[in-house]
Amino acid sequence: MPDSKPYPVTPDGRYFVVRGRLWRTSNPDLAPARRQELVDRLMQARRQVGLARKAGDQDAERSARAAVDAAKRALGERGPVWWTDGAPDFNRHMAANTPYADWYAALA
Repeated sequence: MPDSKPYPVTPDGRYFVVRGRLWRTSNPDLAPARRQELVDRLMQARRQVGLARKAGDQDAERSARAAVDAAKRALGERGPVWWTDGAPDFNRHMAANTPYADWYAALA
């Protein structure tokens, strides 16, 4: 959840910023238990990526990366946006190059 991160969160709650880059937050409408289940799946998949890389197992790594992607999509961090007002997605964009530029500049 963005509130648990030490990173600034955009005023609309859609992104948090790391080193100037916007990263989409999880869908705030997810039930807490569902969100935790998905986060647990995500962390397990990330551990599997590391183990597969360490073992040099490309098939296992590919499978683990697919599990990471599935968890992030279910959380709303990738894929279709979770908001419904038609606003574009600026995930992975530099904040300074988006409508959040003035907000981000004011943080400094």
